[in-house]
Amino acid sequence: MPPASPRVALLDYGAGNLRSVAKALERSALAVDVTADAAAVARADAVVLPGVGAFAAAAENLRAKGLDQAVRRAIDAGRPYLGLCLGLQLLFEDSDEHGLAPGLGCLTGHVRRFPEQVGGKPLRVPHIGWNEVRWQGDHPMRKALPERDIYYFVHGWRVLPASAADQAGSCDYGGEFAAAVARENVFAVQFHPEKSQAAGKRLLDAFAAWVRAC
Repeated sequence: MPPASPRVALLDYGAGNLRSVAKALERSALAVDVTADAAAVARADAVVLPGVGAFAAAAENLRAKGLDQAVRRAIDAGRPYLGLCLGLQLLFEDSDEHGLAPGLGCLTGHVRRFPEQVGGKPLRVPHIGWNEVRWQGDHPMRKALPERDIYYFVHGWRVLPASAADQAGSCDYGGEFAAAVARENVFAVQFHPEKSQAAGKRLLDAFAAWVRAC
C-alpha cells in the first residue's frame, strides 16, 4: 500500500483564492484540509497561508480566529510553512498598507508600498504580470528549483527583510525586491504559484517533496 499523502492545512481566514490553491496543492499529491480551525492546524503535517487583499484586514481576521497563534505554534514546532503572496507579507513585523498594521512578527522587517517613481520615471503600481525570479541560498526548497523561473505577480506592496540571509529569491521591478524568503522551516513567496503554470507546479512539487522529507 502506498504511503498516505502528507496533510496540509490551507488556512481559510477570508483572504485567499482557496479553491485554486487547494487544487494546485492536490496536483502536487498533497492532501489538503481547507480550515479556519486552529486545532486542525495543530494536527497538520504542514501549513499553507495564502492570501489576496489588504494586510490589516487579513491580520485581524487571523487574530479573530486564533489562527495567528496557530501559525506561530506550527512554525515553532518545526513544521513546514508555505506563504503565498499575502501569506509572505504577514510573516513580517508590520505593513503600511492603509495605515500601519502589525503582522505575525515571525521574521524581522517591514512591508512597504512600491515607490511611485524610480529615477524620475513613474513606476506602475501595482506590479501585475509575469516576472523572473532568481533563486538563492541553500534552503531545501531551493535545491529542487531551477536557478531562475518566471512566475505571476499581483501586488502593490513588497517586503523589506531586515536580514539579507532571509531573502531566498529576488526579482526586478523598479529595482530589486525580495520575491521569496526562507528561514529553517519557513518558505514564502510573493507571487502566485497557482497562477504560474508549469513554474508554479515545479515550486509546489518542491514543497511537497520538502514536506515528505521533514
